[in-house]
Amino acid sequence: MPDPSDFTKRLDVLKTGRTNFDTIWNEVKHVAWPDGDDFLEKRSDGERTTRKIYDTTATNALEKFASAMESFLVPRHLRWHGLRASDEKLNEERAVKEFFETATRILFKSREAPIARFYGQMGENMKSLGAYGNGNLFVDESTTGRGIRYKHVSIGKSWIQTDYHGNVDTVYHEYRLTARAAAQKWPHAVPEKAAKAIEAGKDFQENTYLHVVQPNKPSDIDPTSVIPAGMPHHAWDISVDDKAFIPQPDMGQFGGFFEFPYLWSRFTLNPNEMYGRGPAMLSLPNILTLQEMEKTFMRSGHKVADPPLLVAHDGRMGRGRRKIRLNPGGLNYGAIDESGRPKILPLQTGARLDMTESMMDRKRTDIEDFFFLPLFDILRKDRVEMTATEVMERSKEKGQLITPVVGRQQSELLGPMIERELGILLRQGLLPEMPPELVEAEGQFEIEYDTMATRLQQSDEVAAYQRLVAVFGPQIEMDPTLAQVFNTEDAIRDFGETMGIRSTLFKSKKEMDEMRKEQKEEAQAQQLAEQALPLAQAAKTVGEIPGQQQ
Repeated sequence: MPDPSDFTKRLDVLKTGRTNFDTIWNEVKHVAWPDGDDFLEKRSDGERTTRKIYDTTATNALEKFASAMESFLVPRHLRWHGLRASDEKLNEERAVKEFFETATRILFKSREAPIARFYGQMGENMKSLGAYGNGNLFVDESTTGRGIRYKHVSIGKSWIQTDYHGNVDTVYHEYRLTARAAAQKWPHAVPEKAAKAIEAGKDFQENTYLHVVQPNKPSDIDPTSVIPAGMPHHAWDISVDDKAFIPQPDMGQFGGFFEFPYLWSRFTLNPNEMYGRGPAMLSLPNILTLQEMEKTFMRSGHKVADPPLLVAHDGRMGRGRRKIRLNPGGLNYGAIDESGRPKILPLQTGARLDMTESMMDRKRTDIEDFFFLPLFDILRKDRVEMTATEVMERSKEKGQLITPVVGRQQSELLGPMIERELGILLRQGLLPEMPPELVEAEGQFEIEYDTMATRLQQSDEVAAYQRLVAVFGPQIEMDPTLAQVFNTEDAIRDFGETMGIRSTLFKSKKEMDEMRKEQKEEAQAQQLAEQALPLAQAAKTVGEIPGQQQ
């Protein structure tokens, strides 16, 4: 059994190993996200955080980046993903489609619950991703035992380790709680120092705590386990000031998770580093340069608007204490000579503010490019009259450039998040019963993302189909049999889903085959009836001829 000091010592090693990143992130905080995490210094509550900001291009770009990433990945107005069986044959079964459709609806309902705070925490996570290149979202059961809760966890107080695949599998999260909050969090085992503070009437005295989640030994994992010893991930709560574990209710000194609860994602990753790098880090030289340029521009502009004065020294200028009066309507006696020539002149430095402003605009453009703003705003520079085909081509081009930006977040953040959510809801009994055929397939499923980003990525195939139909339209009109080359049914399904139509709104191929069979049988029956009608009429006519046997 480990000792609490083992974890605190390991945390010290992790902190030391991240010093270089902390230094860069501290610079980023001051010029791009002044209200972000603390790294090398601890700010007082309410302290002004914008002292080093003279130009707000980076802060504005970060806000737009976070909003755009949220809109592209988890748009609030769209059902931005669906679920389907990994076995394509099962997706033809109505029961399987209805199960995944219901599960998806429950997922979105859980995220939209007020107690979940999904979109607010996701927005903070996207800002952290843009500023520091790392986002950390904690996903766990709601405190009520029904539903899910989400929390963005500070990068400045979290440290990680990765497995041999490079995936984050260990998180050390250090945080502070008041004595009252600690008693609320662990009512079954209030930490010693927190309990003493409460007894002394110091409810708001803060202490430090550590939450550690790391993988269990593969040989000890039991998929059917209901106790931490057999769960895939072990978890410890440690009171750092007490140097003691905080026991889990009904579990002992450590707990566990079936899925990894910390969803740590990186914006871009260097091969030999665990921590990611974000747009603000990559554009930091431009941001710092722009801050200095803005300071210089302000000083230069101030001199142009209120320049130093060149004054003749003749001993007669001014009156009283011989001050030069610069206030409106001020009179300066002796400021001109007998010939009317001024004795006070402004200092002309020859500064070109227009050139300085042009240089600053180039820096601003570079910073916005680092934050991908021109790509996120699909048609920002192309708002002219264009045909639908031109719009689709432009969107396709932008979609190809956006793919690497959103692709990593789908694999490192959204995919593990959906698996975690489904696990929680399944254990809470909030999901419908799984169809037998899906049970036989061990519940294997895939995630289908349906966002603006994925639609842009898929728009190429739709555009190509439209171009093909347009090119061969005249030939098809002359020879309608050429239209049979197209598998129209599959095209409608694929392109419809690409455009955001839910799969349950389409009939399955099995249902279409049965419908066609019924239509064919009805048509054959109608044809036979039509063929029998003349015979029946003829027989009736013959029977009516006199002398014919009945």
